[in-house]
Amino acid sequence: MISNREAYGDALVSLGETNSRVVVLEADLGKSTQTVRFRNHFPDRYFEMGIAEANMMGYAAGLAATGKIPFASTFCVFASMRAIEPIRNSIAYPRLNVKIVATNAGIEIGADGATHQSIEDIAITRAIPNLTVVAPSDPIVTTKTIEAAAAWDGPMYIRIGRQVTPCLYSEDIDFEVGRAIVVRPGNDVTIVAIGNMVCRAVAAADRLAAQGISARVLDMHTIKPIDVKALSEAAEQTGCVVTAEDHTVLGGLGGAVAEVLGSHRAVPVLRVGVNDCFAESGEAEELLEKYGLTTARIAAAAIESMKLRAK
Repeated sequence: MISNREAYGDALVSLGETNSRVVVLEADLGKSTQTVRFRNHFPDRYFEMGIAEANMMGYAAGLAATGKIPFASTFCVFASMRAIEPIRNSIAYPRLNVKIVATNAGIEIGADGATHQSIEDIAITRAIPNLTVVAPSDPIVTTKTIEAAAAWDGPMYIRIGRQVTPCLYSEDIDFEVGRAIVVRPGNDVTIVAIGNMVCRAVAAADRLAAQGISARVLDMHTIKPIDVKALSEAAEQTGCVVTAEDHTVLGGLGGAVAEVLGSHRAVPVLRVGVNDCFAESGEAEELLEKYGLTTARIAAAAIESMKLRAK
C-alpha cells in the first residue's frame, strides 16, 4: 500500500519520460506533494516557486500559453484559497491547459490542524466554469487520473489525500474522466463516495451485506463533470442515496449529487462528511472517527436513507 501522493509522484516521472511538454511547478512543498520525484529526474523542467502560490498559478498559465503542460502542486487549502483568484481569472477563464494537483486534502491530513485541513475546496473549485474537478480514490486511479490529465484539453483540479490508501482496483480498471466506477453492484441503496471515503464505502457495503442489504457503491472520482447517467440510474434502481466525502457536507460531493438528483430523479440523499465545523488537530484515524467519516456512519446512513424511501 502506498499513498495517492506517492502514486502521483511516480506518475509524473512516467509522464516526464514520454512527454517533453510536461513541466512541474511547486510551492515549497515538494517532499509533501511528492513532486520531488520529478525534480530528481528532470531538474530542468521543475520550477520551485517558493511560498507564493498565486504567483505559481500565474506562471503555470504562462507556461500553458506557450504549449507546455504544467502540473502545479501545493496543499489543497492553499491551492483553493490563496491561489483561487489566478486559478479563476488566469487559468479557468482563458481555459488554459494547467493541471492543479492539490494534495493533503480533508481532515485526514491530521495534526496540521484546521488551518491546513481543506474541507471546502471542492465547493470552491467546482463552482468555477471550465474547471474539471477530480478526486481519485486509490493509487491505481490516481495514476490513471494523472495520465488522463496530461491528455485532457483544459484546466483540471485534482484532489489528493495524504495517508496511505488501500488499492481497490487492478491495473486494467477501465477509467475515464467523467464516468463513475461501479465498485459494488447493489439494488437496495446507493453509496456515492470519493477519495479516502471509497474504501470505507466498500467496507460499509460489506457490513450491510451481512444484514441482507444490497448496497451499490459508486466511485464518483470526477465531481465535475459528474456522471449524471450513473447517478440517475442508481437513484431509479435503488431509490435512496448516501454520499461520503472527507469535505464539508456543504457544496461538495453531496451537494453535487443532490443537485443532479433534484433535477433528474428525486430520492432521499443523506450526506456523510464534516458537518459545517472546523476539525481539531490529531491523528488522522482519530479525527475521521470523531467527525463521523467512518464505515459505521456510512452504513447507518444507508439504513436511514432506506427508511426515508419507505415513507
